[in-house]
Amino acid sequence: MRSVTISREFGSGGRELGKHLARLLGYDYYDREIITAIAEQNGLNEGYVEMALEKWDWQAMPLTFGRSFAGINGMQQMQTNLLVVQKRVVEGIAKTGKDCVIVGRNADVLLADKEPFRIFVCASMDAKVRRCMERAPEGEDISRKETEQNIRRIDKSRAKTREILGGGKWGEANAYHLIVNTEGWDMEELASAVAGFVLRWYGR
Repeated sequence: MRSVTISREFGSGGRELGKHLARLLGYDYYDREIITAIAEQNGLNEGYVEMALEKWDWQAMPLTFGRSFAGINGMQQMQTNLLVVQKRVVEGIAKTGKDCVIVGRNADVLLADKEPFRIFVCASMDAKVRRCMERAPEGEDISRKETEQNIRRIDKSRAKTREILGGGKWGEANAYHLIVNTEGWDMEELASAVAGFVLRWYGR
């Protein structure tokens, strides 16, 4: 099994890069499919699951995982349960044995024993804000300042989740095989370059 995991800063284009990369490599692609599976297994709305896993505040939680969490409220318990289900879903993908690209979901940590090719996608704040505002739903009126605050909040949550899962510091260079700055790139052209890098790495 050849697997590529993509961790990314919010708004950096990691999802788009992952889609192009999976197509070029001929790998299965997983992103929102994981959210869908978690929602179905728990009888929950997909939007709620995504919000719970991406935008919640871990600040009050002890830095442990897989133990009982004394003193946390019901919402935090639900979010913790969702992390456990997410782990099972990601591990289930690996058990199929098919080559795949997985965007987000801390797959690089959860599948560490499978030795995936780990990518971290980043961009400048200006580029991320611009991408988010260009792709905002029609009629959504969010200022540049609000967009930047949202990016920082989500990235902070991602970093905290990774810490809880024991994956070290989110975005730290030595945790990844390749760090990609998407700013100024045509995403399909960039994906082609990354695909070549992946194939060379697996072909060693």
